[in-house]
Amino acid sequence: MLLCFLDESGDHILSGGDPNYPVFVLAGVVVEEGYYASVIQPEMEELKQRLFGKRDLVLHTADITRNRNGFEGLKDPGFRARFYQEINAAMRRWHYTVLGVLVDKRRLVEVYGSSAWDPYDLSLGFLVERLVFLSEERRDRAKIIAESRSSSLDQRLKRTWEGLLEKGTPYVRAQRLRRRVEGLIFKKKGDNEAGLQLADLAASPIGRHYLGKPAKEDWEIVAGKLHHGLVVFPKS
Repeated sequence: MLLCFLDESGDHILSGGDPNYPVFVLAGVVVEEGYYASVIQPEMEELKQRLFGKRDLVLHTADITRNRNGFEGLKDPGFRARFYQEINAAMRRWHYTVLGVLVDKRRLVEVYGSSAWDPYDLSLGFLVERLVFLSEERRDRAKIIAESRSSSLDQRLKRTWEGLLEKGTPYVRAQRLRRRVEGLIFKKKGDNEAGLQLADLAASPIGRHYLGKPAKEDWEIVAGKLHHGLVVFPKS
């Protein structure tokens, strides 16, 4: 079984969002279930225990960047350098595949106006297509694990997922999708699921790269694990 963990970078608001980050990124980290349970989950817990003295700390890009919610120690330059050295080494070492979709919200509104789709719903369709292709290549079935955001947003995403199961996508018929992807479940950030944290760490570098921000090692790592490149919508 393949596990596909989803997390996003940026907000899905088409007007009134962050003007300095006008994109929405949906990242899927796909990993074989046995490898995930025996390697990634325990090694991430050990890394946090080694660096922070506890395993129940959730790796969250916004908190890491702002040195908050348990990451206050990163204010020390030496410790911050050690943290990034270790987390980047782990991200490079672990075996997983990244599926990435980026929606340029400014261009989406320019091209589609008031008929523009919600960026999260739109991204999910593109990502699910590529998950089907990947599962066929691996001759395996997949399960999607998404981070729970709020009751209303989770219900909306669930309806989008059910619509995909019923109607498929322009490139993947519903029957083909149902044959390869068995379901979508939600996990909360507090569940301390390593796969969701890894998806969080993979999403932000994609957005920074697209916006031309200074390159960091994490983008090089993510780019090397992207499956068939990054989906950007709308196309230029």
